[in-house]
Amino acid sequence: MFEPTNANPLLRLQEFSVAFNDSVVVDSLSLTVNAGETLAIVGESGSGKSVSALGAIDLLPSNATVSGQRWLEEINLNQLTKRDWNGIRGNRVGFIFQEPMTSLNPLHRIGKQIGETLRLHQGIGGQAARTRAKALLEQVQLPRPEELLDAWPHQLSGGQRQRVMIAMAIANNPALLIADEPTTALDVTVQQEILALLKELRDRHGMGVLLISHDLNLVRRHADRVCVMYQGKVQETGSVVDVFDKPKSDYTKALIAAEPEGRPAAPVNATPLLTTHQLSVSFKRPKTGLFQRQPPAFDALKATDLSISPGETLGVVGESGSGKTTLASAIMRLVASQGEVTLGDATLSQLSGDALRRQRHRLQMVFQDPYGALSPRMPVFDIVSEGLHFHYPNLTPAEITERVHRTLREVGLPESCAARYPHEFSGGQRQRIAVARAIILEPELLVLDEPTSALDRTVQKQLVTLLRELQARRQLSYLFISHDLAVVRAMAHRIMVLKDGEVIEQGDCLEVLANPQHAYTKALIKAAHLD
Repeated sequence: MFEPTNANPLLRLQEFSVAFNDSVVVDSLSLTVNAGETLAIVGESGSGKSVSALGAIDLLPSNATVSGQRWLEEINLNQLTKRDWNGIRGNRVGFIFQEPMTSLNPLHRIGKQIGETLRLHQGIGGQAARTRAKALLEQVQLPRPEELLDAWPHQLSGGQRQRVMIAMAIANNPALLIADEPTTALDVTVQQEILALLKELRDRHGMGVLLISHDLNLVRRHADRVCVMYQGKVQETGSVVDVFDKPKSDYTKALIAAEPEGRPAAPVNATPLLTTHQLSVSFKRPKTGLFQRQPPAFDALKATDLSISPGETLGVVGESGSGKTTLASAIMRLVASQGEVTLGDATLSQLSGDALRRQRHRLQMVFQDPYGALSPRMPVFDIVSEGLHFHYPNLTPAEITERVHRTLREVGLPESCAARYPHEFSGGQRQRIAVARAIILEPELLVLDEPTSALDRTVQKQLVTLLRELQARRQLSYLFISHDLAVVRAMAHRIMVLKDGEVIEQGDCLEVLANPQHAYTKALIKAAHLD
């Protein structure tokens, strides 16, 4: 097994187990994280990755039972009091959580949140804390750090928020940094920047890094060793080269092979279903002062023409802020826009009120987050059938029940799911429920906004297969938005590249990915390692 030269163990877990009530979720885990190295834990959702990390530093809920040995350098973690733990977390151990928007306090400015950890662990406050916070923002390569100190979390992009989380995690020069899915939902170029930054900080400060990720491509490029987990148990551990090039367990082999593959069936009808003409979206900028002039509007989407035929998928790619979701929202008539949107024989851009609502069954949207897109207070039956009551008011209860059950079966879920609630399902199952809610209305077009970004690679592959089958069976058209070019390659017939709200390149998907013409497209492909 690979060990770095002069290995200095930071974190050691021996026969470490975690149970919730009578359910064992981590079973006899043993691992070591050394100074100056990155150990990655990989596996599907529910494999025990995050629970292992949270349990190691005593962040699990009270109903969790932890057993086994835990050491941080010379400290026996099993003997710590609550006060001792408060002195270690955020000080000797830094933690980067998966979703920075929910991890940052929306009611406090960035400078105050960074300053809080400095005050708690180093007693630094006032101007000294602000100066140190500014230096930390510079260290994580954020532009205009003085301005960002006074910004609110919602004013930052996903990549900027993640950098703020890193700044908070390294504020007290920790010996160990735990990064739990630090690049999920970030664009490929931002992913590379974040992980390159973590490597630079690791080398500069001699930290050990425990990286939790389901993205095997990123792990292969940025980790030294890897631990593969499945259903709470370690399948194999070793150097990245050994595990990826010579996997021993069948599960590891299946995990490595779970790359989206294949191509969608060719559309049979070239007549456009959806067209946009000179579609654009502008947002007003707030005034900086009471007597200041109104600043010019921000053009989130510039005049855009596109068309999608029945049974065709148009992939839309680009970094955060490029205008992808704004384009989708404008087509769905969820934001005010200029220009024309036509769906078949209906000019949607000229409709409003009830006339627009009556057209909505023809185009539906599947959102990025399967956790936030479904009401936690409604059973699956009510979630899936809700739209039927408005668009098909003449259906009898028996007909509605039959449609719900048939649609659940079509997306690969048993009828018994109808009586359960969203929290009882995995992320992939929730996304299938979201797809069922959309297709039960028999739409002609689905707008899919990053539908696979929060899912493991094996679940992504399953969802891609499902979407292609539905498309072939129903002749559905897709507007497929994603930052994952491997998924786009498996899904899209044509591809459109957006940058700063403007289309810079479009064409046949395989042609564009194989022979990109624009430098920005080339950079995206290089970051995704598709070149």
